[in-house]
Amino acid sequence: MQEIEALKNFCLRLKGTTFDSPFGENLVCFRVGGKIYAIADLTDRRVNLKAEPEEALRLREAWPDQIRPGYHMNKKHWNTVDLAAGLSHEIIAKMVEQSYRLVFAGLPKKIRERI
Repeated sequence: MQEIEALKNFCLRLKGTTFDSPFGENLVCFRVGGKIYAIADLTDRRVNLKAEPEEALRLREAWPDQIRPGYHMNKKHWNTVDLAAGLSHEIIAKMVEQSYRLVFAGLPKKIRERI
C-alpha cells in the first residue's frame, strides 16, 4: 500500500490536482482542471496513466511485466502500471508527470491560466 500512498503524495504536489473516487472506494482518480490524468486501483496497486501513443508503446516494450495497455482505457493513449512490480520511483514519477502535462495541455486556455 505504500506505493499508492507515494503516488497520492506525488500527484497532490502537481499544481491544481484534485482527487475523488467516482468509480467506487477502491479506485482513486487524480484530476487537473476536472480531467483525469491518473486512476489508481488501491486493491491491485496499479495506476492508469496517459502517454503519447509512441511513448506508450515504447514503455510497454521496455517493461513488459510492469507496464501494459491501459485497463478499461483507450489502449493507444493509456498504460496500466503495476506499482508493486519493481519500477523505480523516478520512472513512475516521469510517467505521472507526462500524463499530467498531456491532460493539462488539452485543457481550455482559460482553465490552464486559472491553474
